[in-house]
Amino acid sequence: MGSPFNIIIVSDDSVKANRLARNCFQLVDSLAHIFSNYDSSSELSKINASAGLLPFKMSTAMLDLIQKSEQAFIQSKGAYDISIGPLSSLWRNARKSKVFPTTATVIATKKLVGLGQVKINKQLGTIFLPSPGMQLDFGGIAKGYIAQWVIDYLKTNGIQQALADAGGDIVMSGAPMNSKGWVIGVNIPETTDDLVSKKLQLSNCAVATSGDVYQYFEKEGVKYSHIINPLTSYGVTNLRNVTIIAKTGATADWLATACSILPIKQAKALALSNNAALLVSTIQKGKLHFESTPNFKNYWQTTDINQGKK
Repeated sequence: MGSPFNIIIVSDDSVKANRLARNCFQLVDSLAHIFSNYDSSSELSKINASAGLLPFKMSTAMLDLIQKSEQAFIQSKGAYDISIGPLSSLWRNARKSKVFPTTATVIATKKLVGLGQVKINKQLGTIFLPSPGMQLDFGGIAKGYIAQWVIDYLKTNGIQQALADAGGDIVMSGAPMNSKGWVIGVNIPETTDDLVSKKLQLSNCAVATSGDVYQYFEKEGVKYSHIINPLTSYGVTNLRNVTIIAKTGATADWLATACSILPIKQAKALALSNNAALLVSTIQKGKLHFESTPNFKNYWQTTDINQGKK
């Protein structure tokens, strides 16, 4: 799906660990073949190709992720929307061509977006995109979902200490080697390699960070993030990094996207309603600034970080 996938397995049996690692990567490949829009033969690509034609019979995994995505859409009041595919394609092409889309083009494309238009029949296991040109895009949920599958698979095979990293969407089970947790860094906004001085210490949970350092469009001094607000059809312009700690990979993944779009007060409420913790990192007047839900402080490796304004 255009991202690296790394797995760490803690085991005293190297033969078993190697066998399970190979099985995990086969599992990842099989799930990517369902959810990837980089793969023209994937199930997702077939669903998108069927737009405006006929309902498509989904696999069990696709139906499961569609249902999770539908709940995310409802809970976020439309801030997270997997039907955003046409806008994703529009802005991806704009970044490549360095040509900012016209207002008319954006308005026309927006008509193809809206999960409320999509017909999902859970009893029959079918999905129908009613208008030609509609596209689903799992970029904000599938990586976390797949990483969760890997950790769950390893648990069923006796591995209680493992970490799966799907391009920065990380899911982990028990803490390794008698430690208190997996140590995870949080990058500073607008940087690729610089990390916040404090680290997270996590186990049996998932963590995801969204930001615009890698992909954005700049026009007249304004940076439009690759994270598109489905309600406005434009990339968000607030330069913030959003880190979410949640129980599952899919939840952490979509919350990180939704909370990048929503106003901070609404983002905090959404995170807490999902029993998740939220950290918003911004650069204000050249200084690093944090906003967080009260529960986020429980996950820092030590407790003396200056959390900034709450």
